[in-house]
Amino acid sequence: MRASIGRSAAIGVQVWMLRRMDALGRRLGRGRRSADHLAIGLRGEREALFHLRRLGYTIVARRWKSAKLWGDIDLIGWDGGQLCFVEVKTRMGRDAASPAEAAVDDGKRETLRRLARGYLRAFPEKLRREIPVRFDIVSVYLSQPSGAEFDVCKGAFSRE
Repeated sequence: MRASIGRSAAIGVQVWMLRRMDALGRRLGRGRRSADHLAIGLRGEREALFHLRRLGYTIVARRWKSAKLWGDIDLIGWDGGQLCFVEVKTRMGRDAASPAEAAVDDGKRETLRRLARGYLRAFPEKLRREIPVRFDIVSVYLSQPSGAEFDVCKGAFSRE
């Protein structure tokens, strides 16, 4: 329990420092300029990464891409004994009529499945079939500069 509290506190300090550095960069007008929607998406992915770490995930890849396949996987990590491929959707506020996870349509799901198969090809064939795989969606709602709200949908869709 004590180690868990220390780990959570360390993650909290990392989040706080990155948020402060972002705020300072914006105030000084420094940093890479990108389209607002891309910057929001990157911020949401970072917030999701730390949130999942707090939940006990071990993140092993961020924005994973394959040279042979189109697209990317936002986060890949282990949750217990399951390898999780995580799609992150970020919004500036909640909209009950259209939650963020609704943006993961059939086409995006198929892209994620294809990329996951590509990622798993790095494992020996026997192990590849035995690894329990799960597809999660994390909805991130950036309602204020100092924080975010999260909805984690574990097992949002199947491997097939």
